[in-house]
Amino acid sequence: MGEPVKPLNIGIVGAGKISGAYLSTLEHLTSVRLTAVTDLDQGRAQAVADQAGTQVSVADSVADLVARDDVDAVLNLTTPAAHADVALTALAAGKHVYGEKPLAAHRKEANAVLAAAREAGLRVGCAPDTVLGTGTQTARKAVDDGLIGRPIAATAFMTTAGPEKWHPDPEFYYRPGGGPLLDMGPYYLSALVHLLGPVVKVTGASSRPRTERVIGSGLRAGHTFLVEVDTHITGVLEHAGGALSTLIMSFDVRAARLPRIEVHGTDASLSVPDPNGFDGAVEIHRGDGWETLPPSAGFPGAGRGVGLADLADALATGRPHRASAELAAHVLDIMLTLMDAAEHGRALPVTSTCERPIPVPGQPSTRV
Repeated sequence: MGEPVKPLNIGIVGAGKISGAYLSTLEHLTSVRLTAVTDLDQGRAQAVADQAGTQVSVADSVADLVARDDVDAVLNLTTPAAHADVALTALAAGKHVYGEKPLAAHRKEANAVLAAAREAGLRVGCAPDTVLGTGTQTARKAVDDGLIGRPIAATAFMTTAGPEKWHPDPEFYYRPGGGPLLDMGPYYLSALVHLLGPVVKVTGASSRPRTERVIGSGLRAGHTFLVEVDTHITGVLEHAGGALSTLIMSFDVRAARLPRIEVHGTDASLSVPDPNGFDGAVEIHRGDGWETLPPSAGFPGAGRGVGLADLADALATGRPHRASAELAAHVLDIMLTLMDAAEHGRALPVTSTCERPIPVPGQPSTRV
């Protein structure tokens, strides 16, 4: 990726735990520069500013931050319920936006963000950018190069016993807007779209085996809380190219030996690493055992924030950015349609679509 003429100035909204992961990446990127931060808790905002360096200012509010001349784009790290409101505020102020997943909590909000960006001529990007690392991108190159023949099917499994064992305040995972699909689905579905293209139809089923859960760590260990969403979701996704993906997202599996993602073609099968990470081994089975493919595409050594750097480079070069709002909106629509299909017990069309993001070629470094 070429270096922009000047770095894109970034203002962070939301100084929670995930901000640390972004800071560790941003300090190594030449295409972006952090200039301001704000949070409902000004102490947390000041802590991020102190960690980032003396050139970072603390803004009093979102309105103050987006009005600053030294902010070109907003990095939206707020809670999911606030994602759309913050994005719309930034767009109204003439700022580009890159946010954590999901793009919004509902289709209407996601569509409003897309419409506002188009009207203003601004860019909106959205996590996950893990799919831009060497893991998913090497697998994608193998598919695109025809190493597995014509893609026929894929599987995607995220199976855990739930986060309440280790998370001291896990209730939000089990309230509307939470659950394993909306929490972890963006990683797996974004990878499947990169590998196989957009989804046109889904069918599924879901269950809620337990109505209560118990917190297992922290000061509130032993506290019982209600489960308000389904916690085991399975579905079949039909991609535009005809391949069928089988998906399981669960907080009800004690242990499993299931692969993260596999893609099966007419000539070979491909084992894809965890899409919640940037790298990992990609293996192919052509009939005589598994062999590891060397990393051949993607940003090596990438961390959270490389999607923002890709957006900055795309602005400078006039190309589409890869972690796009259109992809994020399509992934959100897939998830919501799958939950509707499970509720109604029938297959449903996915009415949105998106372009398959352009691949990431092999890169010497992530300093973009």
